[in-house]
Amino acid sequence: MVASSLRIAFTANGPGEVAGWLRPLLRALYRRVPALACYVFLVPDEYATGLEAAFVRDAFPQAHVYEPKSYLRFALAGRLSDLPSRVDVVQYVGGDLAHCARVHARLRGRAATYKFSRRAYRRLFTRAFAVDARNADQLVAWGVPPQRILEVGNLAIDGAVFEAELPQEPGAPADGILFMPGSRAYEVDNLVPFYFAVALRILRERPDVPLAFAVSPFTTRERVRAAIEGGGHPRMFGRSGELATDGGRDFLTDGHHRFPVLYNGLAAARAARLAITIPGTKTIELAALGVPMVTMSPLNAPEVVTINGPLTYADRIPIVGIPLKRAIAVAYSRRFAYHTQPNMDAGAPLVREMRGTVTPARVACVALECYDDARWRSSVGARLRELYRDHEGAAERMAESLLALAA
Repeated sequence: MVASSLRIAFTANGPGEVAGWLRPLLRALYRRVPALACYVFLVPDEYATGLEAAFVRDAFPQAHVYEPKSYLRFALAGRLSDLPSRVDVVQYVGGDLAHCARVHARLRGRAATYKFSRRAYRRLFTRAFAVDARNADQLVAWGVPPQRILEVGNLAIDGAVFEAELPQEPGAPADGILFMPGSRAYEVDNLVPFYFAVALRILRERPDVPLAFAVSPFTTRERVRAAIEGGGHPRMFGRSGELATDGGRDFLTDGHHRFPVLYNGLAAARAARLAITIPGTKTIELAALGVPMVTMSPLNAPEVVTINGPLTYADRIPIVGIPLKRAIAVAYSRRFAYHTQPNMDAGAPLVREMRGTVTPARVACVALECYDDARWRSSVGARLRELYRDHEGAAERMAESLLALAA
């Protein structure tokens, strides 16, 4: 089969997987085979924002992209006019594995997975791409034969390097502090007002420190506006304000002070001395760039937090639901020595973690301590960058193997 006739389908879901995994992989594949036929199924997911399809279409106009509604119609035996009856490979890059299995059942070919599997799918996947040796051991424990596993690295590192090299927007906090509140709805709604309160506190103590907010490209301006005007959950101690636009640029303001709102966070992070964020993919991306960071796992209002699985809906149980979910969230938090992946991978507290009930004053205090500690920042920045250096090129390695599998 010639390369130009190769067909690969993908299943993906939320912002982290689409931007951090799918985008670098598709870039590597199209560099090798510009005429490659790619079919991207965005599957239903509670973490999705609804903007993923537009993101993929903008980045890859040549790809065939199916929103969750179209995928569900296809999964239930419906027909999609521009979809072939068969592909060469179905590649999992996010979402529930059952969706990948369903797409494979309809489009056949071979199936491959990245990072995850289950014993129920031990015969399904011809190839399992692993992030690292520890992940390869997990895949073996899930029933994947060792000879089918290929360790390629973390795709998010290539995604971070690409995004960081994009042009910086005006307002990037040169030698300052960058706030990154996350992309999930409850994160935006609560952390934008909380970090706004932190920013105002820092400004009161140190008016010379440049400050800016970086929101996800999967977060709409309307969502940011609603969040800052709403002020967040009362127990998050956030501050309400306004989203203002001046000269085509967005700002968060209380009427007296204003902070730039940026939409390319990692490019802005290149200029920052420190980032403040929450555990998640963003900490790996910042680590790859060597950006020192403070993270927090707030348990001020754990009932609004999303938990993997059905327990996320525990707060909807009458009377006992909210106390139950609070107890679950607290117990889950205490299970882990570290909450950020860089600290887990290093086995050391490179990222400054805060957890439990947090206040704007406390976060501001810790942030300024880290901001002023040049020795800590230099040491941590170098160790974070080195931690993921070997992962660079993961997308190229995976693309090469995936194309060989398809052929």
